[in-house]
Amino acid sequence: MNGLLTLPRVSLAVTPTPLQPAPRLSEELGVEVWLKRDDLTGLGLGGNKTRGLEYLLAEAIAQGCDCLVTGAGPQSNWAMLAALAARRCGLDPYLVFYGSPVPVTGNLLLDQMVGADVRFTGDPDRASVDVAIQTLADELRAAGRRPYVLPRGGATALGAVGYVRASLELAEQLLAAGLTPSRLWLATGSCGTQAGLVAGARWLRAPYQVVGVTVSRPAEECVARVLDLAGAVAELLDLPGADVRGDVTVLGGYLGPGYGRRSPEGEAAAQLVARTEGVFLDPVFSAKAMACLIDAARAGGLAGPVVFLVTGGAPTLFNAVKSAL
Repeated sequence: MNGLLTLPRVSLAVTPTPLQPAPRLSEELGVEVWLKRDDLTGLGLGGNKTRGLEYLLAEAIAQGCDCLVTGAGPQSNWAMLAALAARRCGLDPYLVFYGSPVPVTGNLLLDQMVGADVRFTGDPDRASVDVAIQTLADELRAAGRRPYVLPRGGATALGAVGYVRASLELAEQLLAAGLTPSRLWLATGSCGTQAGLVAGARWLRAPYQVVGVTVSRPAEECVARVLDLAGAVAELLDLPGADVRGDVTVLGGYLGPGYGRRSPEGEAAAQLVARTEGVFLDPVFSAKAMACLIDAARAGGLAGPVVFLVTGGAPTLFNAVKSAL
């Protein structure tokens, strides 16, 4: 707990984000659903990555870095928010994307607006970004720069601290609302968000099970990554009682055509939430996780109340290339 109080942190997010009932969606599904609105974190157009970036940028500043290097896909919410956070803290952002240049829409348009140095690997394999990030960082060091290097999604123990802190925030909101949810549901990609929530839930002895829906990689791989990261963040913060072994749930079956690609189930889920609650879900993360929740509710296998984490990603709604974001 001492680590959570003493770790350096820069203020980037507007918190607490709202915890809102979703009565019309709940009536449609026959299960009480609440929305934790982390699409409203306040940096740019909002999103869950802002919470972790508060700690990551604090470390970059402490190390005397003058630029930030990270990467992902060209429509990455993570990359765009990392670039914005870097600018807010006086660092120059460098972004590496897999594949070849694509039309400048959605997050890529915002990356350019921020003035990020954007580069493509020329290789469609997502893993090509990992090597390219390190190569670019070496080039910058050789040129006399001091880069702060982050992996895809910012999925590190330090990045996961943001969602341990969010667990405290949520606990206070649940208490105020008199709410005891059975599940905290979210999309799981690089696994840092779920890892922080799992560690936080175990530490606080929360009543809910953290349920991730993979939108990126096989569920078994996600479970291993969440376990590793949750254990690392619990150790970093010295959290009592935060043993996460055997406590990770990641559901598969909703990836659709693939990572970063829209699915018919996700599109239908996003339309339902927009029409019942006036909330937009991004098409390739939250929409797919909501599709899984909807199916579970309609199959009668979901006891309420349930909290759904809206992780943001609004810029991808405006990406003109619908087949592959």
